[in-house]
Amino acid sequence: MSGQEIDNELIDAIRKEFSRIDSDANGRRRIFLQNAGGSFVLRRAIEAESKARQDFFPNIGDESWESKMNEETIGEGRKAVRDFLNAPSEDCIVSGESATSLLFSLSYALSKEMSGEENVVTTEYEHYANLSPWLELQRRGTIKEVRFAKFNPEDGQLDVAHLASLLDSKTRVVAISGVSNAMGSKTPVAGIFELAKQVDAYTVLDAVHMVPHVPVDLQKMQCDFLVFSAYKLFSRRGSFMYGRKDLLERLRPYKVDPSPNYPPWKWEMGTRDQSLFASISAVIDYLSWLGEKVQTRVSDKISGYSGRARILKAAMSWIERYEQELSKTMLEGTEKASGMSALKDVEIYGLKDVAKTHLRTPTFCFIVPSVEPKKIVQYLWDKYGVVAIGEDFYSRALKTYGKSEAVRASLVHCNTVCEVEAFLLGLSETVEHFKGK
Repeated sequence: MSGQEIDNELIDAIRKEFSRIDSDANGRRRIFLQNAGGSFVLRRAIEAESKARQDFFPNIGDESWESKMNEETIGEGRKAVRDFLNAPSEDCIVSGESATSLLFSLSYALSKEMSGEENVVTTEYEHYANLSPWLELQRRGTIKEVRFAKFNPEDGQLDVAHLASLLDSKTRVVAISGVSNAMGSKTPVAGIFELAKQVDAYTVLDAVHMVPHVPVDLQKMQCDFLVFSAYKLFSRRGSFMYGRKDLLERLRPYKVDPSPNYPPWKWEMGTRDQSLFASISAVIDYLSWLGEKVQTRVSDKISGYSGRARILKAAMSWIERYEQELSKTMLEGTEKASGMSALKDVEIYGLKDVAKTHLRTPTFCFIVPSVEPKKIVQYLWDKYGVVAIGEDFYSRALKTYGKSEAVRASLVHCNTVCEVEAFLLGLSETVEHFKGK
């Protein structure tokens, strides 16, 4: 796919699937580039959530039609996530309040196997949702230490050789992000998990920032656990965890005594919210719709797949290719707007090489030296209607750069090249504004 090959008719059809795509509830026109903090929400996901909450409100377990539909909605939601991840069974899909809560629950269950001598290996660009659970085990003396694999500050790419050097016979868990939520750097997950299995470590994948951008195939990687958030995938609040079924059966998480002793129910605290499952099913329906439209364009990526998993693989493969075009435009610009790489007073953290955009997602982290990130964000909003964010993103990555905050502009596949151009023009003028003071 090249800039000239972008199908504007398809992009228009995609954007019609999303609520508030061009303007907020007050009618203000804006360009939304804060998708890493919570993505656009699909209209059909909103409608499915509302219907499930209203029509299937009784709890499961009674004989009414409403209760049976509640149970069916939950089951269909698990199957949808199963197909999206190409997981072996819907019984491997656990729901939870958030990715953070699921990772804490998982760390507690795994801690029962620790003696205080083990270590956990992770990376220096992790979100703290995938750091704090393991750091808490270290603070409590349940494990000996958490080890951090470095990344290259020049391009944001993980130093796999350094990570490999941290692994030893005492490594019990390797917990990594599939994509950095700060810099958009893609992690070579499959290769790292192969290394982890050589030392018999559990493998945990924080896929929160991965699943909106990259196809995931659990049957092609040695992944024991995977966690993602629905609200980063065009849905509502709530999260899901995949776990290898034998591990879900064997491990002992926090649970209420009378609740089932089999997965996924034994891992879920309290009554399930059927509207979460209805909403995520609607997202998968949307991606299936998209996959049907683009499957001939990504035929090289979907051989060997069948059924809904094939169509979903097509959708995510197309999304990944299209988002590379957005990344290229952000970096090199257009005829009207200079790219971020050409703005001398903008420091980009992460990969900047246009020829290597396949190694990143369209998430851009940057600063303007001597200007507070929040001032940049406020000016972009006030004058140009651009929604970005200035903070630490709960990411350890900024520590490598010696910064406490930065600006992040994050795109997804329903953003457009025109929006990128408008952002670049606004950013250029914003830099001039502050440098002129």
